[in-house]
Amino acid sequence: MGSNSKGRTTLEVGADGVALITIINPPVNSLSIDVLNSLKQSYDEALRRNDVKAIVVTGANGKFSGGFDITAFGGLQTGKVEKPKRGFVSVEVLTETVEASRKPSVAAIDGLALGGGLEVAMACHARICTPGAQLGLPELQLGILPGFGGTQRLPRLVGLSKSLEMMLTSKPVKGEEACGLGLVDAVVSPNELVTTARRWALEILEHRKPWIASLYKTDKLEPLGEAREIFKFARAQTKKQAPNLTHPLVCIDVVEEGVVSGPIAGLWKELEAFDGLLKSDTCKSLVHIFFAQRGTSKVPGITDRGLMPRQVKKVAVVGGGLMGSGIATALVLSNYSVILKEVNDKFLQAGIGRVKANLQSRVKKGSMTQEKFEKTMSLLKGVLDYESFKDVDMVIEAVIENVSLKQQIFTDLERSCPTRCILATNTSTIDLNLIGEKTRSQDRIIGAHFFSPAHVMPLLEIVRTQHTSPQVIVDLLDVGKKIKKTPVVVGNCTGFAVNRMFFPYTMAAILLVERGADIYQIDRIIAKFGMPMGPFRLADLVGFGVAVATGGQFVQNFPERTYKSMLIPLLQEDKRQGEATRKGFYLYDDRRKASPDPELKKYVEKSRSISGVSIDPKLVKLPERDIVEMIFFPVVNEACRVLDEGIAVKAADLDISSVMGMGFPPYRGGIIFWADSLGSKYIYSRLEEWSKLYGGFFKPCAYLADRAAKGIPLGAPSGQAKSRM
Repeated sequence: MGSNSKGRTTLEVGADGVALITIINPPVNSLSIDVLNSLKQSYDEALRRNDVKAIVVTGANGKFSGGFDITAFGGLQTGKVEKPKRGFVSVEVLTETVEASRKPSVAAIDGLALGGGLEVAMACHARICTPGAQLGLPELQLGILPGFGGTQRLPRLVGLSKSLEMMLTSKPVKGEEACGLGLVDAVVSPNELVTTARRWALEILEHRKPWIASLYKTDKLEPLGEAREIFKFARAQTKKQAPNLTHPLVCIDVVEEGVVSGPIAGLWKELEAFDGLLKSDTCKSLVHIFFAQRGTSKVPGITDRGLMPRQVKKVAVVGGGLMGSGIATALVLSNYSVILKEVNDKFLQAGIGRVKANLQSRVKKGSMTQEKFEKTMSLLKGVLDYESFKDVDMVIEAVIENVSLKQQIFTDLERSCPTRCILATNTSTIDLNLIGEKTRSQDRIIGAHFFSPAHVMPLLEIVRTQHTSPQVIVDLLDVGKKIKKTPVVVGNCTGFAVNRMFFPYTMAAILLVERGADIYQIDRIIAKFGMPMGPFRLADLVGFGVAVATGGQFVQNFPERTYKSMLIPLLQEDKRQGEATRKGFYLYDDRRKASPDPELKKYVEKSRSISGVSIDPKLVKLPERDIVEMIFFPVVNEACRVLDEGIAVKAADLDISSVMGMGFPPYRGGIIFWADSLGSKYIYSRLEEWSKLYGGFFKPCAYLADRAAKGIPLGAPSGQAKSRM
């Protein structure tokens, strides 16, 4: 980084005697250590100068500030970056300089005032913002809490209930709402923002507007008895919603300290808590996920060639089933014009109906107006042939997992679409080379693997073959970003990255059950670990048809390391297909609520006798930790193979894939990051021990064995990759 890329603030004094301090640190004016030092210098100068009567703080290019610079976290955690002295920002700069100053300050907020950005604004004596401005304290999303006085000032400006809600949910508020809450004093249009703020600052000086130090404001704070109830309720909610996280409870404690012992005591407690949380595993994991998500769009050898994405305006979706209609929904929501193709009118109407229902549920929830609904629906057109494909920029095929059907479709597409059209498939398991085998278009065939439901799940696996052109990858990365997905570029193999990593997940669970563990206990423990649901509940949700089809692909391709069991086929024989048939591993009532089924024992006994295994008393009373490890270590093992084979570009991509594709808890940092927190040696020795007891399913792969022997983290790039990164 050159010296000119350092963030800074500028100071300009107008003829009206108002000093305008501007925060400059593109793209979101984040508060790096440089910016904070410069802010202090600008303030000191403004307070020293006799020609300055009042101060306005603003951010360059229509953004106040997106908050503290997260790139500095790693350095602070490892001690590579020198930490400012304790209390420098929250006490010395914001409380003793800005808020205590004899010259009034007004914050002029446009765009964003998030985290530290809002904390700077709250130390000013008034705040003016634009209607579209977003104000919030999202620090808890990174495993920390506001550290520049936010836990003390926000409650005093908007009251305890609202401030706790804003911090605990990380949800920002916009202009008008912020004004109604008392967080800002006025809302004006962007072109009047600075002029209004300058005038306001002078009016404070002339006592025509109130001069308020928010740290000492008490009128919004609820009386002590009521406050205690609010804290009690907030703690109970937090324990229920985030049982594995402590930092939200720490945040509540810090807010309470300020109410009980006064704001200065609160500020010092906030500092102490912030320092403690910064070093926590949760913070390290969440910061890792934050950067992993940003890093997915960088693909060595592809995105560094200076290629510009081509414009994609019109997209065709082939197949209007659950996936096809979900993909079409995601596209029209981002203003793409979409053609949905089906084989007959009945299927076509059903597909269009699904898109309609997806959008209508948004109207019901109030997140979409009726007018917007109609406009969005008008972007969708249904067809029964390839006639209108002659001017599409991209096609996404989303029919059932049947090789010959897909091959036929791709032959038709090659004939019907323009030669520059991107030909994508949403297959979840089938080899892309097989799909495009009968075409001459291998360079523009690419996998666009969405997760169900496609308009909700945030991940998009972009699958490239050795033939796919870099331009087509760059194009699809751009579409992925525009439809608000996190795109991860992976190589072509059975199951790609996510499904392949997680194929041992259900197999491990079934292996444990056949040897004496309890189905419902496994699901409870995996959910407690932080997954949205356990492997058996997930199999019910997905449906056994899909489970068997994908499982079959793995048995075929990785026979030496799959665990074969008859448990699911036996359930299927008795018309149990999962949630859709109201019976699977669980029983389902009318409202789709799951309850354990005592009948399941007989199916387990039968499949156990077919597998020829007996109950292992050790596995009947497995401690929680062992259940978690026996189910996730095979996943880690397969993730290592995916890395070793170069299917994933980097470990962080697998971390983000596990979080966004499978619901792995983000506060554990993703599958490889979590594994590295336990250590490759430990994971290797456990798998080695189980493979001796229970067979090849647990056998550690060469990559894992090698890393364990050398004591290298699983996620560290290999020597070769280092020079490329």
